[in-house]
Amino acid sequence: MSHPLKPILLQGHERSITQIKYNREGDLIFSVAKDTVANVWYSVNGERLGTYNGHTGALWCVDCDWDTKNVLTGSADNSCRLWDCETGKQLAMLNTSSAVRTCGFDFSGNIIMFSTDKQMGYQCFLNYFDLRDPQQIEDNQPYLTVPCAESKITSAVWGPLGEFVIAGHENGEINQFSAKSGEVLKKVKEHNKQINDIQTSVDLTMVITASKDCSSKLFDSTTLDHIKSFKTERPVNSAAISPIMDHVVMGGGQEAMEVTTTSTRIGKFEARFFHAAYEEEFGRVKGHFGPINCVAFHPDGKSYSSGGEDGYTRIHHFDPQYFDFELEA
Repeated sequence: MSHPLKPILLQGHERSITQIKYNREGDLIFSVAKDTVANVWYSVNGERLGTYNGHTGALWCVDCDWDTKNVLTGSADNSCRLWDCETGKQLAMLNTSSAVRTCGFDFSGNIIMFSTDKQMGYQCFLNYFDLRDPQQIEDNQPYLTVPCAESKITSAVWGPLGEFVIAGHENGEINQFSAKSGEVLKKVKEHNKQINDIQTSVDLTMVITASKDCSSKLFDSTTLDHIKSFKTERPVNSAAISPIMDHVVMGGGQEAMEVTTTSTRIGKFEARFFHAAYEEEFGRVKGHFGPINCVAFHPDGKSYSSGGEDGYTRIHHFDPQYFDFELEA
């Protein structure tokens, strides 16, 4: 490879990307966008493997289980759907009263969680289903429903051992919701604006947040102790922790409304790399033609992907020891 950062461009969406996820092995990337389609790609060469068709509204979230058997998607069409990863067949459809904003499989792949938006007179709910009980799916009856009256959930991930879900809220709060009782186990508020994204470290011991307050923060996932902060000048839409280095990558930009008023240099929107221990920025990667909505590291740590408002997903391969970045003042 002549250049360490020659990206692979995935062009399979008509509208902006809302989330990208690698499976555990890292051979597949799942991407969802505001255009009703969920795509799955080979991460090694960017070839599209297939699509999961059925949603009728924008997709907000996607997840894949531990052994890449099932895929979960959540959409503004007021449904959360379970798919057979290999065949693309829809296995289950869980109807909701409002848009599904976040979704995820626990470590076992048996329990799923998803949260719904506060809209049209409905409040935000966090729902837990046990996929081993077909009755719950059939009756569309979660074994646990947690109402979030104060502030809606804007991002959520499973904590270690599947004991709780770590949720980021519109008001900047982070809560741990027990998967057994639904009670709030821990609560912190280190951000003063909406949390756009939460991702776990590979061993689930830490989470990183991305917030509209132009910062990203690292927390202990069990105690929710605030460990580190990474600050930028514009809202952070997504952040991810490298599985092999003390690095974090962040993506962001202005909201679409504000973009038109600023001159966009071609592909000016950058992914930013920070050192996780020193909290210092050490590199940027240009490429997107609009704000970056989501970033994800490959599980082997040797590449990362970013999904943009421009509808493209870009896979960047690099040698983590060899960062030949242009760092602009």
